[in-house]
This record gives sequence, structure tokens and C-alpha cells, in this order.
Amino acid sequence: MTTILITGTNRGIGLEMAKQALAKGWTVYGSARGEVTDADAHICEHPKFHDLRFDVTDHAAVRAAAEAIDAPIDILINNAGIIGPERQSTLDMDFDGFAQTLAVNTLAPLAVSQAFLPQLKKSTNPRIVTVSSQMGRMSYAKSDRIAYRASKAAVNKVMQGLATDLAPMGIAVALVHPGWVRTDMGGAGADIDATESASGILALAEGLTLEGTGRFYNWDGSPSEW
Repeated sequence: MTTILITGTNRGIGLEMAKQALAKGWTVYGSARGEVTDADAHICEHPKFHDLRFDVTDHAAVRAAAEAIDAPIDILINNAGIIGPERQSTLDMDFDGFAQTLAVNTLAPLAVSQAFLPQLKKSTNPRIVTVSSQMGRMSYAKSDRIAYRASKAAVNKVMQGLATDLAPMGIAVALVHPGWVRTDMGGAGADIDATESASGILALAEGLTLEGTGRFYNWDGSPSEW
């Protein structure tokens, strides 16, 4: 049976992916900075859910969490992310907020992937999927939310490179645009709900092979532009 690690399972798409993975009978390791307190969202009582507490930007804590797990991990989903600071235009930038956005959205997925690489290597079918965004496409010249856009463009390149380096080890790596989702980040007017997005991302992760490594996909499995 599949074992999956998902970062950012305290809300939104991450929480929904955890719920759906548990419904499939999978073993789920879910990370969050703190305890899930919403009674309707609480999943920590499930016998197949393992609650990991770490901030993805705390690389020492991430490594410590990984070192405490001896089991194979089949799928790693780098889901944790932030939209960035209120001021993030090229003409008026909160640079500390920009740095934090890069720390969470770009550096953390690589740090988490490195930390849990030993567990992935124990799997017979290891895969890494990182949640990105079409807002980071180089062909999309809009400048609003530029810190967020830049962080996603950067993580696309980082994960493309990771795919190149992990292919000889048999580990597939892909990026996914989750869609415009009705979450705290996406807002109430977004196109799809978290249930639909999470289902698509899990299906993509489940079917990912080395043939599709190093690519950028939409949540429904279709190819996405870089």
C-alpha cells in the first residue's frame, strides 16, 4: 500500500489531499507548523495518519523529522506555500517578505526533498510532486504578486534540475499547477474547490513515471506551459 508525505496538511489543498489519501487506505505523513484545531478538519486521530510538526523553513527540524522515519515513502508532495507579503510590486517591494516567500516556496521544497531522500530511495516506486503555479510562467508577463510569481518560477527550475539528478536513481519529479482553487489563498471566487484539485494532484502523483519526470502539469494531468 502507498505511503505518502504531504507538507502543509493543516488546511486547504494539503488537508484535502491527506483526507483523500487516507480514504484510499494509504499511510499519510502530514506536516504542519502547529496542531490542526478545526474539528471538521481534524485528521490526526486517524490510525494511518502520522502528524509531523515542523516549519518547512526550519531545515534542521525537517531533517530531524526525516531521521525519525525508518519506513519507505512512495510519494512526497511539496504542498506548503504562501502568497507572500502585501507589498510585492517591482516598484514597491517588502524585501523581507520577498525573502520569506522564497524560503517557503522555493528553498523549502528542495530542503524537504533532500531530507526525505533516504526514505524515497527505500520505495520501489518513488515520486516527488511539487505544487507550483502558472503565475510563475515565464511566458506570462503580468507583474502583480511578483514575489509569489518569482518564487514559483524559481521552484520550477529547481525541481526540473532535481528531476535530472534523481532520474538515474529511479525517482520521478514533477511540478503541478493546482488550478485556481477556492481556498484561503485562492479566494471564494476561484474556479474549482479543494476537493477537485486534490483529487487531480493525487491522481497525477499516483500515475507519475520516469517517462514524465521533469515536467510541469496542470492539476488535471494535462501539460502546462513553463
